[in-house]
Amino acid sequence: MGTYFGTDGIRGAANTELSPELAFRVGRFGGYVLTREKQDGRPRIVIGKDTRISGDMLEAALVAGLLSIGADVLQAGVIPTPGVAYLTKTYHADAGIMISASHNPLGDNGIKLFGPDGFKLSDRLEAEIEAFLAADSEADRAIGLAPRPVGGDIGTLLSFPEGAQQYISHLRSTARHRLDGLRVVLDCANGAASALAPRLFESLGAETIPLANEPNGLNINEGCGSTHPEFIRNAVLERKAHLGLSFDGDADRLIAVDENGGIVDGDRILYALAQSMGSSGRLRGNTVVTTEMSNFGFGKALQDRGIDVVKCKVGDRYVMERMLGGGYNLGGEPSGHMILLDYATTGDGMLAAVQLLDVMASEGKPLSELAAGMTAYPQLLLNVPVQQKRKLADNENIRKAIRETERRLGGAGRVLVRPSGTEPLVRIMVEGPDERELSAHAERIAETIRRELAYSAV
Repeated sequence: MGTYFGTDGIRGAANTELSPELAFRVGRFGGYVLTREKQDGRPRIVIGKDTRISGDMLEAALVAGLLSIGADVLQAGVIPTPGVAYLTKTYHADAGIMISASHNPLGDNGIKLFGPDGFKLSDRLEAEIEAFLAADSEADRAIGLAPRPVGGDIGTLLSFPEGAQQYISHLRSTARHRLDGLRVVLDCANGAASALAPRLFESLGAETIPLANEPNGLNINEGCGSTHPEFIRNAVLERKAHLGLSFDGDADRLIAVDENGGIVDGDRILYALAQSMGSSGRLRGNTVVTTEMSNFGFGKALQDRGIDVVKCKVGDRYVMERMLGGGYNLGGEPSGHMILLDYATTGDGMLAAVQLLDVMASEGKPLSELAAGMTAYPQLLLNVPVQQKRKLADNENIRKAIRETERRLGGAGRVLVRPSGTEPLVRIMVEGPDERELSAHAERIAETIRRELAYSAV
């Protein structure tokens, strides 16, 4: 990770860490790095956003930066992050930009960049953009680090409202079965899926019960969305729905609730998709890619069924790297990122939901039965706010606390401690057969981290 880019683009508190001044420079220099090889015509860049109140401010600044280098901007409006990636590739744009902080609270925002192929940027391209961002603004004005066309060569801003409908049509085309007779509760997180998710599933024949679908700029992810799947549990039970679907603010994640009110996380969704794809011969390499945060029971359940599991570092970009490197087409994370490379170039919550419901319709089984083949080990997650998360890897006392916990688990569990890529947190995961012991294990490590990395109550 660099000074500006984390594991998922640039992210920070809107109007302070992520200021309009910075957004202008990201538009100007990011746009230049991604379009400088264009040989003919003006560059075209797709831009979208979620429903945060700060989105308009950052979009205006980004657009100004892009227009200043002579790029034309296709303004898609409120749309999921994977929608921007899809439109960038489909319309042969030179780049795509999404303004969103995903599942983060209202006060944060972020900028995610996509190349012309619809994939997130490589480390090399991010490093190039970082170098430009580190340059002094006066130097740019004096020596022209990026082009400054004049007159009719300045870029133009073009409204692109039809882009969202094109994206929804694409998602609908991936379904092999109609969803008639299925009743679905939708938690749209008051975010980018609010207008689109009900339209998508109704067009496939499902009866939808949309919740958290009235964004006002201030309520995105507020007590709802993929980090709060309990929000729709009662609605699923009261309305006798077949399942509930929870998206996050930019709809690149999915967590489900089954017909009994049980929460079905990313591991279980991935398990259900892998089984179906494997049995129908659609699972490339007969392999699924997931991260080290995935439950031990996930890998065991798939391996018992002859499906291989490859693990990588936490972050959907690392899942994608491993998938592309191995020629695989299915991967994801317990947090709900699902990557289906046959249809998308990034994690897509609504696409994963379409595919999950397609499996239910194809096999005629409830979600609880599809997910029942996986027995999860008890797992405890603890987030520790810190001020110096970058020093985590070098701290011997923290390493000693982790080793002691692993010794106490005696090989019957595991410990994972890592800095968040998007927030000032260190994340602790402890997994083992005895749920009663996990809290004590995690708290011992957390106390060491608080002491060593300057605990900050944020």
